[in-house]
Amino acid sequence: MKRIIFILTLFILSSASLANDNTDTINTFKKSKDVKSFFNKAYGYAVFPTIGKAGFGIGGSYGEGTVFKQGNKTGTTTMAQVTIGFQLGGQAFSEIIFFENKKSYDSFTNGNFEFSAQASAVAINLAATAQTSTKGTSAGATASPEKSTQKGFYQNGMATFTYTKGGLMYEAAIGGQKFTFDKIKKD
Repeated sequence: MKRIIFILTLFILSSASLANDNTDTINTFKKSKDVKSFFNKAYGYAVFPTIGKAGFGIGGSYGEGTVFKQGNKTGTTTMAQVTIGFQLGGQAFSEIIFFENKKSYDSFTNGNFEFSAQASAVAINLAATAQTSTKGTSAGATASPEKSTQKGFYQNGMATFTYTKGGLMYEAAIGGQKFTFDKIKKD
């Protein structure tokens, strides 16, 4: 059991550093017409190029990202999630969170932020199971983001989209995503 947890931890850490390129990730999300419209209207957004996720009974996710306000980089962010419940496997995905207005941006950037269990994300590359939540329902099937028929929406001032990069994860787990924010220090 210890060996499995060690291997899963290594997977999470290595997946989180595989492709840390904001530009490529943003371009991937912009291929979806619905997501592209969010870039045009949102007050700001947080982009996570790669989040690694693994679990075997107990699991977790981790990723590092960048926060933008009105097109300008304002800081860095991390996402961590611990889950407990039926789960098995590993997965890497990208995530973007749009802030509808200054209030939602400030809520995210004022220290530690956590999505509630009711928060949901639209998986732009999954045709069969396009709705997923921070509680953990996910799949490993992939399709082109251009063909996504799912529509995003703001929930408490935030809209979240994910894009599966690889792996397969079976889970029915509970746990919320927690975020930190570090403002860019200006000299």
